[in-house]
Amino acid sequence: METKEQQDIDPYAAVESLRAALTEAGIVLPSLRVDPASPELRLVELGRVRSDVAARLAEALQQGGRE
Repeated sequence: METKEQQDIDPYAAVESLRAALTEAGIVLPSLRVDPASPELRLVELGRVRSDVAARLAEALQQGGRE
């Protein structure tokens, strides 16, 4: 179940925030966007990536969790 805070997050702002953070980590998700098919759900589409990008993303997340 969603909290009120989760419902209030603008998906476009979330996409731009995520894009900026990924760019800082040297990661580009070309298909990153707001899902236009279900606007009421406020879904963010991450898209498909090559395996090397997925590995870099995992490494960035792991390093960020330790800091």
